[in-house]
Amino acid sequence: MLRLLRSTSVRLALGFATLFVASSLLLVGVLWWGTAEYLARETDAVISADTQGIRDDVTLGGAAAAAETIAIRAGQSPDGRAIYLMAGKDLHAMGGNLMTWPYNVPVKDGWYLRPLDRGDTTRLMRFRVSDLPEGLHLLVGRDVQDRTEIRSLIVASLGWAATAAFVIAILGGLLVRRAVLRRVEIINRAATAIVQGDLSRRLPTRDTSDEFDQLAQTINLMLRQIERLIEGVRNTSNAVAHDLRTPLAELRARLEGIIRNEERREQPGNNPVVDEIHQAVADIDRLIGVFNALLRLSEIDSGMRRSGFRAVALAEITTEVAELYGPLIEERGIDFVVDVPEDLAVSGDPFLLAEAVGNLVDNAAKYTPKGGTISVAVRLVDESHTDIIVADTGPGIDASEKSSVTARFYRGRAADGIGGVGLGLSVVEAVARLHGGALELADNAPGLVATLRIATKLPPAPAGASPELAASGIAAI
Repeated sequence: MLRLLRSTSVRLALGFATLFVASSLLLVGVLWWGTAEYLARETDAVISADTQGIRDDVTLGGAAAAAETIAIRAGQSPDGRAIYLMAGKDLHAMGGNLMTWPYNVPVKDGWYLRPLDRGDTTRLMRFRVSDLPEGLHLLVGRDVQDRTEIRSLIVASLGWAATAAFVIAILGGLLVRRAVLRRVEIINRAATAIVQGDLSRRLPTRDTSDEFDQLAQTINLMLRQIERLIEGVRNTSNAVAHDLRTPLAELRARLEGIIRNEERREQPGNNPVVDEIHQAVADIDRLIGVFNALLRLSEIDSGMRRSGFRAVALAEITTEVAELYGPLIEERGIDFVVDVPEDLAVSGDPFLLAEAVGNLVDNAAKYTPKGGTISVAVRLVDESHTDIIVADTGPGIDASEKSSVTARFYRGRAADGIGGVGLGLSVVEAVARLHGGALELADNAPGLVATLRIATKLPPAPAGASPELAASGIAAI
Protein backbone atom coordinates (compact mmCIF):
# COMPACT_ATOMS: atom_id res chain seq x y z
CA MET A 1 0.00 0.00 0.00
CA LEU A 2 2.84 2.38 0.86
CA ARG A 3 4.41 1.63 -2.52
CA LEU A 4 1.15 2.60 -4.25
CA LEU A 5 0.94 5.83 -2.26
CA ARG A 6 4.42 6.77 -3.54
CA SER A 7 3.00 6.76 -7.08
CA THR A 8 2.18 10.25 -8.36
CA SER A 9 -0.78 8.98 -10.39
CA VAL A 10 -2.34 7.20 -7.38
CA ARG A 11 -1.81 10.26 -5.17
CA LEU A 12 -3.42 12.47 -7.81
CA ALA A 13 -6.36 10.07 -8.12
CA LEU A 14 -6.83 10.04 -4.35
CA GLY A 15 -6.56 13.82 -4.29
CA PHE A 16 -9.23 14.19 -6.96
CA ALA A 17 -11.42 11.63 -5.15
CA THR A 18 -11.05 13.58 -1.91
CA LEU A 19 -11.88 16.82 -3.70
CA PHE A 20 -14.90 15.16 -5.36
CA VAL A 21 -16.20 13.75 -2.07
CA ALA A 22 -15.65 17.05 -0.25
CA SER A 23 -17.42 19.03 -2.97
CA SER A 24 -20.28 16.49 -3.01
CA LEU A 25 -20.62 16.71 0.75
CA LEU A 26 -20.66 20.48 0.55
CA LEU A 27 -23.27 20.47 -2.24
CA VAL A 28 -25.52 17.92 -0.57
CA GLY A 29 -25.04 19.62 2.79
CA VAL A 30 -26.17 22.96 1.39
CA LEU A 31 -29.15 21.32 -0.35
CA TRP A 32 -30.10 19.40 2.77
CA TRP A 33 -29.77 22.44 4.98
CA GLY A 34 -31.95 24.49 2.64
CA THR A 35 -34.55 21.73 2.30
CA ALA A 36 -34.60 21.02 6.03
CA GLU A 37 -35.00 24.70 6.81
CA TYR A 38 -37.87 24.96 4.33
CA LEU A 39 -39.64 21.89 5.77
CA ALA A 40 -39.06 23.15 9.31
CA ARG A 41 -40.60 26.54 8.46
CA GLU A 42 -43.58 24.86 6.81
CA THR A 43 -44.10 22.58 9.83
CA ASP A 44 -43.80 25.46 12.28
CA ALA A 45 -46.23 27.53 10.19
CA VAL A 46 -48.86 24.75 10.25
CA ILE A 47 -48.42 24.25 14.03
CA SER A 48 -48.62 28.00 14.65
CA ALA A 49 -51.80 28.27 12.53
CA ASP A 50 -53.47 25.39 14.40
CA THR A 51 -52.45 26.87 17.74
CA GLN A 52 -53.80 30.28 16.86
CA GLY A 53 -57.11 28.83 15.58
CA ILE A 54 -57.68 26.84 18.76
CA ARG A 55 -56.75 29.86 20.88
CA ASP A 56 -59.35 31.92 18.99
CA ASP A 57 -62.01 29.22 19.58
CA VAL A 58 -61.28 29.28 23.33
CA THR A 59 -61.55 33.05 23.39
CA LEU A 60 -64.81 33.13 21.38
CA GLY A 61 -66.60 29.89 22.37
CA GLY A 62 -64.82 28.58 25.41
CA ALA A 63 -63.24 25.22 26.11
CA ALA A 64 -66.10 23.23 24.57
CA ALA A 65 -65.74 25.00 21.21
CA ALA A 66 -61.97 24.47 21.29
CA ALA A 67 -62.40 20.76 22.11
CA GLU A 68 -64.76 20.36 19.17
CA THR A 69 -62.27 22.03 16.83
CA ILE A 70 -59.46 19.82 18.15
CA ALA A 71 -61.57 16.69 17.57
CA ILE A 72 -62.25 17.74 13.98
CA ARG A 73 -58.59 18.43 13.23
CA ALA A 74 -57.41 15.24 14.94
CA GLY A 75 -59.95 13.31 12.86
CA GLN A 76 -58.39 14.78 9.69
CA SER A 77 -55.10 13.04 10.63
CA PRO A 78 -55.99 9.34 11.12
CA ASP A 79 -52.33 8.29 10.82
CA GLY A 80 -51.50 10.19 14.02
CA ARG A 81 -48.94 12.50 12.43
CA ALA A 82 -50.76 15.51 13.84
CA ILE A 83 -50.90 15.71 17.65
CA TYR A 84 -53.48 17.75 19.58
CA LEU A 85 -54.00 17.87 23.34
CA MET A 86 -55.87 20.40 25.45
CA ALA A 87 -55.50 19.91 29.21
CA GLY A 88 -56.66 21.67 32.33
CA LYS A 89 -54.62 22.88 35.23
CA ASP A 90 -54.25 19.30 36.51
CA LEU A 91 -53.05 18.24 32.98
CA HIS A 92 -56.03 15.93 32.51
CA ALA A 93 -56.98 15.67 28.83
CA MET A 94 -59.99 17.76 27.80
CA GLY A 95 -59.67 17.08 24.09
CA GLY A 96 -57.29 15.74 21.44
CA ASN A 97 -55.72 12.45 20.35
CA LEU A 98 -53.40 12.02 23.36
CA MET A 99 -54.64 10.53 26.61
CA THR A 100 -52.00 12.15 28.86
CA TRP A 101 -49.53 14.96 28.73
CA PRO A 102 -46.13 13.67 27.45
CA TYR A 103 -43.72 13.28 30.35
CA ASN A 104 -40.78 14.73 28.41
CA VAL A 105 -42.54 17.92 27.26
CA PRO A 106 -42.48 20.79 29.80
CA VAL A 107 -45.76 22.59 30.57
CA LYS A 108 -44.23 25.87 29.53
CA ASP A 109 -44.88 28.06 26.53
CA GLY A 110 -42.38 27.33 23.76
CA TRP A 111 -41.15 25.00 20.99
CA TYR A 112 -39.85 21.48 21.70
CA LEU A 113 -38.42 18.58 19.72
CA ARG A 114 -39.11 15.33 21.55
CA PRO A 115 -39.62 11.60 20.79
CA LEU A 116 -43.11 10.27 21.36
CA ASP A 117 -44.27 6.65 21.65
CA ARG A 118 -46.95 5.91 19.06
CA GLY A 119 -48.05 2.30 19.40
CA ASP A 120 -45.09 0.01 18.71
CA THR A 121 -42.83 2.76 17.40
CA THR A 122 -41.22 5.92 18.66
CA ARG A 123 -41.53 8.98 16.45
CA LEU A 124 -39.75 12.31 16.62
CA MET A 125 -42.21 15.16 17.12
CA ARG A 126 -42.08 18.93 16.86
CA PHE A 127 -44.30 20.45 19.60
CA ARG A 128 -45.65 23.90 20.41
CA VAL A 129 -46.89 24.42 23.97
CA SER A 130 -49.22 27.37 24.60
CA ASP A 131 -51.07 28.68 27.61
CA LEU A 132 -54.80 29.30 26.93
CA PRO A 133 -57.37 31.39 28.81
CA GLU A 134 -59.17 29.80 31.75
CA GLY A 135 -55.89 28.13 32.87
CA LEU A 136 -55.86 25.66 30.00
CA HIS A 137 -52.77 24.25 28.30
CA LEU A 138 -52.51 23.42 24.60
CA LEU A 139 -50.08 20.99 22.93
CA VAL A 140 -49.91 20.93 19.11
CA GLY A 141 -47.35 18.81 17.30
CA ARG A 142 -46.30 17.31 13.99
CA ASP A 143 -44.39 14.15 13.15
CA VAL A 144 -40.89 15.04 11.79
CA GLN A 145 -39.46 11.50 11.87
CA ASP A 146 -39.39 11.40 8.08
CA ARG A 147 -36.90 14.25 8.01
CA THR A 148 -34.56 12.33 10.33
CA GLU A 149 -34.85 9.21 8.20
CA ILE A 150 -34.20 11.18 5.03
CA ARG A 151 -31.12 12.73 6.64
CA SER A 152 -29.84 9.29 7.71
CA LEU A 153 -30.48 8.01 4.19
CA ILE A 154 -28.56 10.92 2.67
CA VAL A 155 -25.63 10.44 5.08
CA ALA A 156 -25.52 6.68 4.34
CA SER A 157 -25.73 7.34 0.60
CA LEU A 158 -22.89 9.84 0.84
CA GLY A 159 -20.81 7.29 2.76
CA TRP A 160 -21.33 4.65 0.09
CA ALA A 161 -20.73 7.21 -2.64
CA ALA A 162 -17.49 8.34 -0.97
CA THR A 163 -16.30 4.74 -0.62
CA ALA A 164 -17.16 4.01 -4.25
CA ALA A 165 -15.43 7.22 -5.35
CA PHE A 166 -12.24 6.26 -3.51
CA VAL A 167 -12.30 2.72 -4.90
CA ILE A 168 -12.88 3.99 -8.42
CA ALA A 169 -10.17 6.62 -7.91
CA ILE A 170 -7.66 3.99 -6.77
CA LEU A 171 -8.54 1.70 -9.69
CA GLY A 172 -8.28 4.63 -12.07
CA GLY A 173 -4.99 5.65 -10.48
CA LEU A 174 -3.64 2.13 -10.92
CA LEU A 175 -4.64 2.13 -14.58
CA VAL A 176 -3.06 5.53 -15.10
CA ARG A 177 -0.01 4.42 -13.13
CA ARG A 178 0.32 1.34 -15.31
CA ALA A 179 0.10 3.38 -18.50
CA VAL A 180 2.45 6.07 -17.21
CA LEU A 181 4.97 3.63 -15.74
CA ARG A 182 5.14 1.80 -19.04
CA ARG A 183 6.30 5.01 -20.72
CA VAL A 184 8.53 5.94 -17.78
CA GLU A 185 10.16 2.50 -17.78
CA ILE A 186 10.97 2.85 -21.49
CA ILE A 187 12.55 6.24 -20.78
CA ASN A 188 14.44 4.78 -17.78
CA ARG A 189 15.92 1.97 -19.87
CA ALA A 190 17.06 4.41 -22.54
CA ALA A 191 18.46 6.80 -19.93
CA THR A 192 20.33 3.94 -18.20
CA ALA A 193 21.95 2.94 -21.47
CA ILE A 194 22.98 6.56 -22.04
CA VAL A 195 24.47 6.80 -18.54
CA GLN A 196 26.43 3.60 -19.21
CA GLY A 197 28.04 5.25 -22.21
CA ASP A 198 25.77 4.55 -25.17
CA LEU A 199 25.39 8.19 -26.21
CA SER A 200 23.79 7.15 -29.51
CA ARG A 201 20.71 5.88 -27.65
CA ARG A 202 17.56 8.01 -27.98
CA LEU A 203 14.26 8.11 -26.16
CA PRO A 204 11.49 6.38 -28.17
CA THR A 205 8.44 8.29 -29.38
CA ARG A 206 4.98 7.15 -30.50
CA ASP A 207 4.17 10.01 -32.89
CA THR A 208 1.17 10.96 -30.75
CA SER A 209 2.40 14.48 -29.92
CA ASP A 210 1.39 13.96 -26.31
CA GLU A 211 3.37 15.31 -23.35
CA PHE A 212 5.69 12.29 -23.23
CA ASP A 213 6.47 12.57 -26.93
CA GLN A 214 7.19 16.27 -26.60
CA LEU A 215 9.47 15.60 -23.62
CA ALA A 216 11.24 12.77 -25.46
CA GLN A 217 11.78 14.94 -28.55
CA THR A 218 13.23 17.75 -26.45
CA ILE A 219 15.54 15.36 -24.58
CA ASN A 220 16.62 13.73 -27.86
CA LEU A 221 17.60 17.14 -29.24
CA MET A 222 19.59 17.79 -26.10
CA LEU A 223 21.25 14.35 -26.32
CA ARG A 224 22.23 14.95 -29.93
CA GLN A 225 23.87 18.22 -28.99
CA ILE A 226 25.62 16.65 -25.99
CA GLU A 227 26.82 13.74 -28.12
CA ARG A 228 28.30 16.11 -30.69
CA LEU A 229 30.08 18.13 -28.00
CA ILE A 230 31.39 15.08 -26.15
CA GLU A 231 32.54 13.38 -29.34
CA GLY A 232 34.33 16.56 -30.36
CA VAL A 233 36.14 16.86 -27.03
CA ARG A 234 36.82 13.11 -26.87
CA ASN A 235 38.18 12.94 -30.40
CA THR A 236 40.35 15.97 -29.78
CA SER A 237 41.78 14.65 -26.51
CA ASN A 238 42.25 11.16 -27.94
CA ALA A 239 43.95 12.54 -31.02
CA VAL A 240 46.24 14.72 -28.92
CA ALA A 241 47.06 11.81 -26.60
CA HIS A 242 47.72 9.40 -29.50
CA ASP A 243 49.70 11.93 -31.50
CA LEU A 244 51.88 12.93 -28.54
CA ARG A 245 52.52 9.44 -27.21
CA THR A 246 54.38 8.40 -30.36
CA PRO A 247 56.92 11.29 -30.49
CA LEU A 248 57.35 11.05 -26.72
CA ALA A 249 58.10 7.33 -27.00
CA GLU A 250 60.60 8.03 -29.82
CA LEU A 251 62.22 10.81 -27.79
CA ARG A 252 62.47 8.47 -24.80
CA ALA A 253 64.12 5.83 -26.95
CA ARG A 254 66.70 8.34 -28.27
CA LEU A 255 67.47 9.56 -24.76
CA GLU A 256 67.94 5.99 -23.54
CA GLY A 257 70.27 5.43 -26.49
CA ILE A 258 72.33 8.47 -25.43
CA ILE A 259 72.48 7.12 -21.87
CA ARG A 260 73.72 3.73 -23.07
CA ASN A 261 76.38 5.37 -25.27
CA GLU A 262 77.58 7.52 -22.37
CA GLU A 263 77.72 4.53 -20.05
CA ARG A 264 79.79 2.56 -22.59
CA ARG A 265 82.51 5.24 -22.50
CA GLU A 266 83.22 4.13 -18.90
CA GLN A 267 83.95 7.66 -17.67
CA PRO A 268 84.65 7.68 -13.92
CA GLY A 269 82.53 9.70 -11.52
CA ASN A 270 79.10 11.20 -11.89
CA ASN A 271 78.15 12.69 -15.21
CA PRO A 272 75.68 15.60 -14.77
CA VAL A 273 74.59 15.30 -18.39
CA VAL A 274 73.53 11.67 -17.90
CA ASP A 275 71.72 12.60 -14.70
CA GLU A 276 69.76 15.25 -16.54
CA ILE A 277 68.91 12.80 -19.29
CA HIS A 278 67.68 10.30 -16.67
CA GLN A 279 65.45 13.04 -15.21
CA ALA A 280 64.15 13.86 -18.69
CA VAL A 281 63.29 10.17 -19.25
CA ALA A 282 61.40 10.15 -15.93
CA ASP A 283 59.48 13.26 -16.99
CA ILE A 284 58.61 11.65 -20.31
CA ASP A 285 57.42 8.50 -18.51
CA ARG A 286 55.19 10.67 -16.35
CA LEU A 287 53.73 12.40 -19.42
CA ILE A 288 53.11 9.08 -21.13
CA GLY A 289 51.41 7.87 -17.96
CA VAL A 290 49.15 10.94 -17.99
CA PHE A 291 48.18 10.32 -21.61
CA ASN A 292 47.52 6.64 -20.88
CA ALA A 293 45.34 7.61 -17.94
CA LEU A 294 43.38 10.09 -20.05
CA LEU A 295 42.82 7.46 -22.72
CA ARG A 296 41.64 4.97 -20.10
CA LEU A 297 39.27 7.56 -18.66
CA SER A 298 37.93 8.14 -22.16
CA GLU A 299 37.37 4.39 -22.62
CA ILE A 300 35.68 4.10 -19.22
CA ASP A 301 33.38 7.06 -19.81
CA SER A 302 32.35 5.68 -23.20
CA GLY A 303 31.42 2.30 -21.70
CA MET A 304 33.72 0.43 -24.10
CA ARG A 305 35.39 -1.54 -21.33
CA ARG A 306 32.10 -3.10 -20.20
CA SER A 307 32.27 -5.51 -23.11
CA GLY A 308 35.18 -7.20 -21.33
CA PHE A 309 33.36 -7.86 -18.07
CA ARG A 310 33.66 -11.32 -16.59
CA ALA A 311 33.64 -13.01 -13.20
CA VAL A 312 36.49 -11.54 -11.14
CA ALA A 313 37.80 -13.10 -7.92
CA LEU A 314 38.59 -10.17 -5.65
CA ALA A 315 41.08 -12.24 -3.64
CA GLU A 316 43.30 -12.62 -6.73
CA ILE A 317 43.24 -8.89 -7.49
CA THR A 318 44.04 -7.79 -3.94
CA THR A 319 46.76 -10.43 -3.66
CA GLU A 320 48.45 -9.12 -6.82
CA VAL A 321 48.21 -5.55 -5.54
CA ALA A 322 49.61 -6.61 -2.15
CA GLU A 323 52.51 -8.44 -3.78
CA LEU A 324 53.28 -5.39 -5.93
CA TYR A 325 53.10 -2.71 -3.21
CA GLY A 326 53.83 -4.81 -0.10
CA PRO A 327 57.66 -4.68 -0.25
CA LEU A 328 57.68 -0.93 -0.86
CA ILE A 329 55.25 -0.29 1.99
CA GLU A 330 57.14 -2.49 4.46
CA GLU A 331 60.43 -0.92 3.41
CA ARG A 332 59.02 2.42 4.57
CA GLY A 333 58.24 0.98 7.99
CA ILE A 334 54.48 0.83 7.47
CA ASP A 335 52.34 -2.09 8.52
CA PHE A 336 50.35 -3.59 5.64
CA VAL A 337 47.27 -5.68 6.46
CA VAL A 338 45.18 -7.54 3.87
CA ASP A 339 41.85 -9.13 4.83
CA VAL A 340 40.01 -10.55 1.82
CA PRO A 341 37.65 -13.57 1.82
CA GLU A 342 38.55 -16.19 -0.76
CA ASP A 343 35.04 -16.75 -2.11
CA LEU A 344 33.99 -13.20 -3.07
CA ALA A 345 33.60 -12.53 -6.80
CA VAL A 346 32.03 -9.79 -8.87
CA SER A 347 31.28 -9.08 -12.51
CA GLY A 348 33.75 -6.58 -13.88
CA ASP A 349 36.93 -5.71 -15.73
CA PRO A 350 39.85 -7.31 -13.80
CA PHE A 351 42.44 -4.89 -15.17
CA LEU A 352 40.49 -1.78 -14.25
CA LEU A 353 39.61 -3.12 -10.79
CA ALA A 354 43.27 -3.96 -10.17
CA GLU A 355 44.30 -0.49 -11.31
CA ALA A 356 41.70 1.17 -9.07
CA VAL A 357 42.79 -0.81 -5.99
CA GLY A 358 46.43 -0.15 -6.89
CA ASN A 359 45.80 3.59 -7.08
CA LEU A 360 44.14 3.59 -3.65
CA VAL A 361 46.99 1.60 -2.10
CA ASP A 362 49.60 3.79 -3.82
CA ASN A 363 47.95 6.95 -2.47
CA ALA A 364 47.85 5.44 1.01
CA ALA A 365 51.55 4.53 0.77
CA LYS A 366 52.46 8.07 -0.33
CA TYR A 367 50.73 9.80 2.57
CA THR A 368 51.09 7.34 5.47
CA PRO A 369 54.08 8.16 7.71
CA LYS A 370 56.56 5.67 9.08
CA GLY A 371 55.03 3.52 11.81
CA GLY A 372 51.55 3.88 10.36
CA THR A 373 49.19 1.22 9.05
CA ILE A 374 47.58 0.53 5.68
CA SER A 375 44.81 -2.04 5.43
CA VAL A 376 42.95 -3.56 2.49
CA ALA A 377 39.67 -5.36 3.12
CA VAL A 378 36.77 -6.66 1.03
CA ARG A 379 33.28 -6.85 2.50
CA LEU A 380 29.99 -8.08 1.04
CA VAL A 381 27.49 -5.28 1.75
CA ASP A 382 24.43 -7.13 0.48
CA GLU A 383 23.47 -9.34 -2.44
CA SER A 384 23.93 -6.49 -4.90
CA HIS A 385 27.03 -4.58 -3.70
CA THR A 386 30.57 -5.33 -2.51
CA ASP A 387 33.01 -2.91 -0.86
CA ILE A 388 36.78 -2.78 -1.36
CA ILE A 389 38.09 -0.75 1.58
CA VAL A 390 41.55 0.81 1.74
CA ALA A 391 42.33 2.58 5.02
CA ASP A 392 45.46 4.41 6.17
CA THR A 393 46.70 6.47 9.13
CA GLY A 394 48.00 9.43 7.15
CA PRO A 395 46.83 13.05 7.24
CA GLY A 396 43.56 12.24 5.50
CA ILE A 397 41.57 14.64 3.30
CA ASP A 398 39.98 17.80 4.58
CA ALA A 399 36.17 17.75 4.50
CA SER A 400 36.11 20.80 2.21
CA GLU A 401 38.21 18.93 -0.38
CA LYS A 402 36.48 15.55 -0.45
CA SER A 403 34.07 16.61 -3.16
CA SER A 404 36.93 17.92 -5.35
CA VAL A 405 39.66 15.29 -5.09
CA THR A 406 38.07 13.09 -7.78
CA ALA A 407 38.24 15.93 -10.32
CA ARG A 408 40.91 15.47 -12.96
CA PHE A 409 44.30 17.03 -12.13
CA TYR A 410 43.08 18.25 -8.74
CA ARG A 411 45.65 17.95 -5.95
CA GLY A 412 44.82 18.79 -2.36
CA ARG A 413 46.85 20.75 0.14
CA ALA A 414 48.31 17.53 1.62
CA ALA A 415 49.85 16.66 -1.78
CA ASP A 416 52.47 19.41 -1.67
CA GLY A 417 55.89 17.88 -2.24
CA ILE A 418 54.47 14.46 -3.13
CA GLY A 419 54.65 13.12 -6.67
CA GLY A 420 51.60 12.70 -8.87
CA VAL A 421 49.45 14.63 -11.32
CA GLY A 422 45.98 14.29 -9.74
CA LEU A 423 44.44 11.58 -11.91
CA GLY A 424 44.54 8.60 -9.54
CA LEU A 425 41.26 9.16 -7.73
CA SER A 426 39.65 10.29 -11.00
CA VAL A 427 40.39 6.87 -12.47
CA VAL A 428 39.14 5.12 -9.30
CA GLU A 429 35.89 7.11 -9.35
CA ALA A 430 35.38 6.36 -13.07
CA VAL A 431 36.03 2.63 -12.51
CA ALA A 432 33.52 2.60 -9.63
CA ARG A 433 30.92 4.32 -11.79
CA LEU A 434 31.53 1.89 -14.65
CA HIS A 435 30.93 -1.00 -12.24
CA GLY A 436 27.62 0.40 -10.99
CA GLY A 437 29.01 1.82 -7.75
CA ALA A 438 30.75 4.82 -6.29
CA LEU A 439 33.88 5.96 -4.47
CA GLU A 440 33.27 7.02 -0.87
CA LEU A 441 35.83 8.89 1.23
CA ALA A 442 35.57 9.01 5.02
CA ASP A 443 37.76 9.96 7.99
CA ASN A 444 39.79 7.26 9.74
CA ALA A 445 40.73 9.47 12.72
CA PRO A 446 43.52 9.80 11.77
CA GLY A 447 43.81 9.03 8.11
CA LEU A 448 41.47 8.21 5.29
CA VAL A 449 39.06 5.35 4.55
CA ALA A 450 38.50 4.99 0.81
CA THR A 451 35.64 2.63 -0.07
CA LEU A 452 35.31 1.40 -3.64
CA ARG A 453 31.71 0.16 -3.80
CA ILE A 454 30.90 -1.92 -6.87
CA ALA A 455 27.83 -3.84 -8.00
CA THR A 456 28.07 -7.60 -7.62
CA LYS A 457 26.17 -8.16 -10.89
CA LEU A 458 25.58 -5.75 -13.75
CA PRO A 459 23.21 -5.74 -16.74
CA PRO A 460 24.61 -6.56 -20.18
CA ALA A 461 26.88 -4.06 -21.85
CA PRO A 462 25.09 -1.40 -23.93
CA ALA A 463 24.56 -1.99 -27.61
CA GLY A 464 27.38 -0.70 -29.78
CA ALA A 465 30.10 -1.08 -27.15
CA SER A 466 33.43 -2.10 -28.58
CA PRO A 467 34.23 -5.78 -28.06
CA GLU A 468 37.95 -4.98 -27.78
CA LEU A 469 39.53 -4.98 -24.37
CA ALA A 470 42.42 -2.59 -24.24
CA ALA A 471 45.34 -3.89 -22.25
CA SER A 472 45.80 -2.14 -18.95
CA GLY A 473 48.13 -2.85 -16.06
CA ILE A 474 48.27 -1.57 -12.52
CA ALA A 475 49.63 1.94 -12.85
CA ALA A 476 49.17 4.59 -10.17
CA ILE A 477 48.82 8.13 -11.45
